[in-house]
Amino acid sequence: MGRPLALVVDDEPDICELLALTLERMDIEAVTCGNLATARQRLAGRDFQLCLTDMRLPDGDGLELVQWIQAQGLRTPVAVITAHGNVETAVRALKYGAFDFVSKPVDVPALRKLVGSALRLPVADAPPGRAVLLGESAPIRRLRETIAKVARSQAPIHITGESGTGKELVARMIHEQGPRGDGPFVPVNCGAIPGELMESEFFGHRKGAFTGATADKEGLFQAAEGGTLFLDEIADLPLPMQVKLLRVIQEKSLRPVGQSTEVPVDVRILSATHRDLRALVAAGEFREDLYYRINVIELRVPPLRERGDDIELLAAHILARLAGAMETPVPPLTPEATAMLRQYRFPGNVRELENVLERALALCSGAITAADIHVEAASAPAEATLAAPVAAGDHLGERLESLERATIEQALQANRYNKTATARQLGLTLRALRYRMQKLGID
Repeated sequence: MGRPLALVVDDEPDICELLALTLERMDIEAVTCGNLATARQRLAGRDFQLCLTDMRLPDGDGLELVQWIQAQGLRTPVAVITAHGNVETAVRALKYGAFDFVSKPVDVPALRKLVGSALRLPVADAPPGRAVLLGESAPIRRLRETIAKVARSQAPIHITGESGTGKELVARMIHEQGPRGDGPFVPVNCGAIPGELMESEFFGHRKGAFTGATADKEGLFQAAEGGTLFLDEIADLPLPMQVKLLRVIQEKSLRPVGQSTEVPVDVRILSATHRDLRALVAAGEFREDLYYRINVIELRVPPLRERGDDIELLAAHILARLAGAMETPVPPLTPEATAMLRQYRFPGNVRELENVLERALALCSGAITAADIHVEAASAPAEATLAAPVAAGDHLGERLESLERATIEQALQANRYNKTATARQLGLTLRALRYRMQKLGID
């Protein structure tokens, strides 16, 4: 195989020379041109492994080249060169499908890291990652296709969906199918870190930085260096930490607690939450600038009730895994048990399905029957409660209380009566959940 081939598009000769020299020192053959039209001709005539393009060109802009490459079905990753501090332009480039961006004046070490990441991109027929999203329903097929596209980018991705749908699984797939698949994948539950420890946990600290800091400690960003940092339940970050996180994402550097100098970081950010970030932004509980920075691309993971026949495929897979761990034969599901699973709405989604099947496996004798499937307390969909005919003497307050009680009981069961997890699923504080349970007489 010959050397990798890169195209540099910039109308400033000095910039072209700097970029070409940097690439040549990395044993990459560089071809340069100064306008959009010539760039299209070069890309159509040769197989380039990388394209670096300025945003402003004499006959157009870098975004047009990104869109043209996408329309031609080329797999050449494109990095756009933007003016220093022009975050909005960089975000637009990532949304259009750019792999990453470089700010002027060009930071050569950062450029080398970017080029290295781009040239590790998997080819079209590369084997799939270890994480697998099971299912053949239309929503899941579309999600898998989207993951394959966005994994090639460096753009921050925000994953939404109800609790238990598999948001971390989706994040792992993005990591494994992207150029950082050989690097670390570091998941962190933002709601599980005490507020006073957050800065140290994320950025690390130096010995003596505070009482109890008896040794240097690397933070989560350093642990994810060269890989992916997955910020689960990012909505739980307090506002002061949101400010610090935004700065690290924008500047690509951080300052450990107790250290006076900045440390560069090379990390891709993926985030997730089951809560509505737009509503939190409107309420002043989540920073708008951070929201737009992490939400360059948004992926929604569908709930189990939207996945049709997938429930049978998932049930078979989960039972096989559980039975293997217990060293017992895989029990079949009777038609009645399968029908019960298909009719249930699963507010706790795949996680709840696993809990239900684990209990059924422990209780069954041979095949799993309907009697082994314990979902009675929440078997009726919420719409049935709302659609029930109004009888004489019904009061709106009583009907709303009944619906609220059923919803809370359903969520409690799905979360194995863990109040903290239930409150998070319902979008409530723990105090608010306790108050509602007491008011409704839920023990």
